[in-house]
Amino acid sequence: MELHQLRYFCAVADTGSFSRAAEQSHVSQPSLSQQILKLEDELGARLFDRLGRSVRLTELGKTFLPRARAVLRELEAARGDVVEQKDSIAGSVTIGAIPTVAPYLLPRILTSFSRKFPQVHLTVVEEITPVLLDRLRASLVDIAVLALPIRGHEFESFPLLTEPLFAVLPQKHKLAMRRSISLKEVRKEPFLLLRDGHCFRENAVAACDRARVHPQVIFESGQFSSLLGMVGAGMGVSLIPQMAMDKKSNCRYVPISDPGATRTIGAVVLRGRSLTRANLSFLSLLRQFAK
Repeated sequence: MELHQLRYFCAVADTGSFSRAAEQSHVSQPSLSQQILKLEDELGARLFDRLGRSVRLTELGKTFLPRARAVLRELEAARGDVVEQKDSIAGSVTIGAIPTVAPYLLPRILTSFSRKFPQVHLTVVEEITPVLLDRLRASLVDIAVLALPIRGHEFESFPLLTEPLFAVLPQKHKLAMRRSISLKEVRKEPFLLLRDGHCFRENAVAACDRARVHPQVIFESGQFSSLLGMVGAGMGVSLIPQMAMDKKSNCRYVPISDPGATRTIGAVVLRGRSLTRANLSFLSLLRQFAK
């Protein structure tokens, strides 16, 4: 049984004529008649009595008619739902972000997006990069905001911003008033860094490697706020990205002279996955804020 057969059947029932039903359905009368016969063969029952130039529903045809109409109504309703959802910005968006980005970049973006698209339900997941990539693969996260580059051909990334790294020094450190420093100048200092698993740890270690500095790490944490508190107390020095600078801390932030001491933040999606209008709108807003 095919949908066009149901449409032809309803058209004949409504018009009481094969010729008028064919004209209304924009098909030839022989073609329409043939499809009605195929439908009757499949059902094993006559649906119409052919009475000369007119046709009349049989008792079985009268029983079948409301069912056929219900199927066609459901089909039209389903099509309408798809079109409405495709053309509207609603639904849900799940955003993943690494801990060294989420509290600094996302709050203003999330507030602005919710005001602009109140019908979209936002969910935010804060996790380290490997966990977020696994959730992207499983379609549990729609968009992830991560440090680039990332490994894996199954992902598509969109760079958002590149920010410099800063050395974090105690207020009274001898280099605290410098315009910039090289990491070699603090190579003998105790270092405080994020623990393994946080992608910024890799950025910090890479910057040290370029300067041929082997940091003596005496403290590790999962949060920049803890590092800044320890540096402010005079326990050592650290490295942070520009967005994590906290002017209220008892620290000095000095640019690193190495032009390669940067990190790039980007939005990442699963390659080949269809993005909703809500997903695309969030990506667009991310890019606007990043600029």
